[in-house]
Amino acid sequence: MDTIASLFSFITTPVSWVIVQFHSVYGKIFGPDTGWAWGLSIVSLVILIRICLIPLFVKQIKATRAMQTLQPEMKKIQERYKSDKQRQSEEMMKLYKETGTNPLSSCLPILAQSPFFFALYHVLNGIATGKTIGVIDDQLLASARKAHIFGAPLAAKFTDSSDKVAQLGATLTDVRVVTAIMIVLMSASQFYTQRQLMTKNVDTTVKTPFMQQQKMLMYVFPVMFAVFGINFPVGVLVYWLTTNVWTMGQQMYVIHNNPTPGSKAQAAYLERLLKHVTHHGRTRRRSERTIVKAIVAKGRDRNEFERKFINALNKSGLAAQADGSVVKSENAVAAQTEDGTPTSGTAAPKRQQPKRQSKAQRQSGATKPADSGSPTSLSKSDQPEDAKPASAAKKAQPKQPGSGTRSKAQSGQRKGPQRPKSPSKK
Repeated sequence: MDTIASLFSFITTPVSWVIVQFHSVYGKIFGPDTGWAWGLSIVSLVILIRICLIPLFVKQIKATRAMQTLQPEMKKIQERYKSDKQRQSEEMMKLYKETGTNPLSSCLPILAQSPFFFALYHVLNGIATGKTIGVIDDQLLASARKAHIFGAPLAAKFTDSSDKVAQLGATLTDVRVVTAIMIVLMSASQFYTQRQLMTKNVDTTVKTPFMQQQKMLMYVFPVMFAVFGINFPVGVLVYWLTTNVWTMGQQMYVIHNNPTPGSKAQAAYLERLLKHVTHHGRTRRRSERTIVKAIVAKGRDRNEFERKFINALNKSGLAAQADGSVVKSENAVAAQTEDGTPTSGTAAPKRQQPKRQSKAQRQSGATKPADSGSPTSLSKSDQPEDAKPASAAKKAQPKQPGSGTRSKAQSGQRKGPQRPKSPSKK
């Protein structure tokens, strides 16, 4: 154990120094020997580390989404070179190089946090064994050994014997109850964080083996935390529980404000964005403009939720621009209420369909009967002369020579001498 502690001495000293600085602040409020002072010092250490790891967390999100985008191509490579593992690995590396992705980028926060975890573990183990480590001297060591969190010492473990727990000034029942509750909370928070990622922030349009692996890890990680947690001191459990809660909250914020395209979280986000944009008539925040700009740039490659968002904007009389802004559109189709009145813009007139006539009406060319008050309903004697039909006036005119009756040729008879009828046979 001393050999391992010496290997992590380059990080153990800074970690112990940070804890001591936070302890000096909280000790003035809660007392230097209380569990609140030492427990909050560990929580503050976690928060400080996670704030420093935010850039790596952002890089992890980008790497994870890039890997999700490459899953269909990776599946094709696996099927094409199923029998040649070496060629399969070469094509995978080539794909990573062409797209600029790195599978290890998604593990960067965990890898970067591991040294701090081991350093804190050795600091607390030194407190449990009564050895000074880092900047923790004998006075601070005695104060830390007196600190209890809900009756459990910071350096106590679930697997410790009753004699060892008694030396730290506690009972075995208190230690096991507190550690068991913390292990359950630690595993449950890990499970919820992974489940939240799988159910809300995964592209549901792409079914790949990557999703099956994530589902398996969703159940494996909590079990691993439960198994290893019984060997962790109470202070390390505080550290790891705080880390899980921070990760869960950080992930909820990312899913709520920057979800994965094609996921259920994106559908919910676009619904909220649509209500906000239609209410104000524009995008007000920079993050909103960034999302709208990315959707417009996709063009025909938009997913189902993004197409619904653009169509809903058009129906509301708005149009998304290439720079992410939203302006009023004159050509947008106006949305209508249940009674048919337009809510915004000018509704396009509906095309009137002609009434269908019956067969008898089409043959006779009959029209609707005129009203009783119309001029056509008057009798022939009551109509003025200029209102009489043209056919009557034509009959009243004298016949001109050479005109009038049709010739026999016009009436259907042949011109010239006709052939005599043949006599009937008796």
